[in-house]
Amino acid sequence: MTGQPLDVAGLQRRLVDFAAARDWQPFHTPKNLASALSVEAAELLEIFQWLTPEQAAAVMADPESAHRVRDEVADVLAYLLQFCAVLDVDVLAALDAKIDRNEQRFPRAPRGAGVEEPAGGAGSDRSAGGAPEPG
Repeated sequence: MTGQPLDVAGLQRRLVDFAAARDWQPFHTPKNLASALSVEAAELLEIFQWLTPEQAAAVMADPESAHRVRDEVADVLAYLLQFCAVLDVDVLAALDAKIDRNEQRFPRAPRGAGVEEPAGGAGSDRSAGGAPEPG
């Protein structure tokens, strides 16, 4: 911990510097980082795999489970930031643009209107902002 306020760009620089200090850049290809990101996301999912919705909602109440969740979230974010650094993707700008597109594609429901399930059903993919993933 540096004692400085946390920001995405600063954390991304720390990750890049960490990898460079260990000569890991040859291994940090877009394919390898995307694969590692997928593995870490699966490890996060594994925590919730057989839990009921009620158990999943309470997972942070257990210190051991909460620690595992925080670690896997950090791993997912670390690989995502490294992936974005390699491809020169501004992660915040990409997210902002995606939310803008979703707001246009999926307008706000009128007040009092019932919430309907998206066309794909309960198992359909979701993208930033909670909307179904574009087809």
